Amino acid sequence: MLPPELPPLPALTRAEGELIDRYLEVVDLLGRINPADCGDTYRGLRAAQALVGRATALRDALTLMHQRGEHELHAATLARALRVLDGERRAGRVALPPDSDT
Repeated sequence: MLPPELPPLPALTRAEGELIDRYLEVVDLLGRINPADCGDTYRGLRAAQALVGRATALRDALTLMHQRGEHELHAATLARALRVLDGERRAGRVALPPDSDT
């Protein structure tokens, strides 16, 4: 049996696609660094080192959009793209886990 087909990505400019890709890379790295998540310091250190380059790439994607005259982020369209690319789960790794003491 085939897995369910994902909804199609909304139409994005190349720069918007680059923005989404770089943003999700940063979110993934922040999720690996999250001190509230179990893991080891080496994993967090490696992610933090990689974060510098990915944050620069994210900045460059936004700079390019601005230089091309794309001064407005179309939040609804970009949010749909993030959902298709599993952005909710990936961003959830950055959040604090529920308090287990209560």
